[in-house]
Amino acid sequence: MNLTDLLESLGEKTVITLAGLLIGILFGIFAQRSRFCLRSAVVEFWHREPGGKLVIWLLAFSAAVIVTQGFIVGGWLDVSQARQLSARGSISGALVGGLLFGIGMILARGCSSRMLVLAANGNLRALLTGLIFAVTAQASLSGMLSPLRLWISGWLTIDGSARDLLAFAHLGHIGGILFGLLWLAAAIHFARKTRLSLREWGGGIGVGVMVAIAWLLTYQVASQSFDEIMPVQSLSFTGPSADVLMLVLSAPGQPWDFDIGLVPGVVLGSFLAALWGRELKLEGFKDGHSMRRYIAGALCMGFGGMLAGGCAVGAGVSGAAVFALTAWISLIGMWAGAGLADAMVDRPAR
Repeated sequence: MNLTDLLESLGEKTVITLAGLLIGILFGIFAQRSRFCLRSAVVEFWHREPGGKLVIWLLAFSAAVIVTQGFIVGGWLDVSQARQLSARGSISGALVGGLLFGIGMILARGCSSRMLVLAANGNLRALLTGLIFAVTAQASLSGMLSPLRLWISGWLTIDGSARDLLAFAHLGHIGGILFGLLWLAAAIHFARKTRLSLREWGGGIGVGVMVAIAWLLTYQVASQSFDEIMPVQSLSFTGPSADVLMLVLSAPGQPWDFDIGLVPGVVLGSFLAALWGRELKLEGFKDGHSMRRYIAGALCMGFGGMLAGGCAVGAGVSGAAVFALTAWISLIGMWAGAGLADAMVDRPAR
C-alpha cells in the first residue's frame, strides 16, 4: 500500500499523526540509547574536553544535514514552503530566545527533548521540568507571556525569502551536503579520543536521520493532501509539548496532527529502550535548591524556545539542517548561553 492509498483509507489527519508517532518512537529509542544531549555536548566543548557527548551530537547534526539535503537533491523533498524558510522571521527572537534556552538547559541539566527521554525512564526531576516547560511555552505562545515574546520578536525581523542561507551564499544543496560532511569529519576527528560503542554511534546517527525522515514524510503527505493544508515540518519539542498539554486539558475532539503523535511517541520509544536496557529507575530531587534550579531552567527554556522558534532539536538541528538563518542564530545563541551559564553557575561550584 502506497501513501496515496493510506491517505484515502485512513484520512490525512490520521496518517500524519501516525507518522509523528512512529518517528517519535524511533527518535526516543535512538536518543535514549545514545544519551543524545546538546547540554552535555556544549559543556564538553566549553571545557575544551571533547568527548563522547560532543561526538554524538555532531553525528546527529551531520546526519540530519546530509540526509535532508540529499533528499532535496534527489527531488524527494522541497522545504521552500516550510515555516523556517517562507514566513517572516525574527532575528532578535532567535538570538535572545537561543541565549535563554541555552541558559535554561544548563540550569535544568538537559534540553526539552532530553527531559522527555529522562521522564520516560522514571526521572521525576525531568517530569516536573517538562511540565513547567510546556506550561511556559503555552503561556509564551498565547498566554500572559505572549506580549513580551511579541515585543522582543519585533525588535529585528527578516523576510522569509532572505532566511535561506544556501541561497544567500550561492552554495546550493550540494554545498549543503558538503557542509554536512565537514561536520561528520569533525565528529570522526573527536571520536578518535573516545571509545563510543556501536550503540552510541548508531543512536547518534539515528537521531539525525529521524530529523530528515520527518521533513520527508511531512512534505510527502502535504504534497498529496487535498482536504487539509498540512505544514512541512520536522522534529521540535517546544510548540508540540504545549500542544499536547492543551490536548490533555481541553475537551475531547481536538484535531490531531504530526506534533500530537510526536511527543507521546518519544516518551514511548524512550520507555521501551530503557526497559530493554534495564535502565528504568525512579529519581527525585536532592533538595530544595536543586528544585529551584530546575524550575528556573524550565522557565527559561519554555519562553526561550518559543521566542527562538524552536528548541535544541527544533531550531538547533531541524531548522539548521535546512539552513534557515534564524535557526542558525538560535543554535549559536544556545551554545553561547549555555557556555555563559556553565561558567557562572557550575564551574565556580566545582
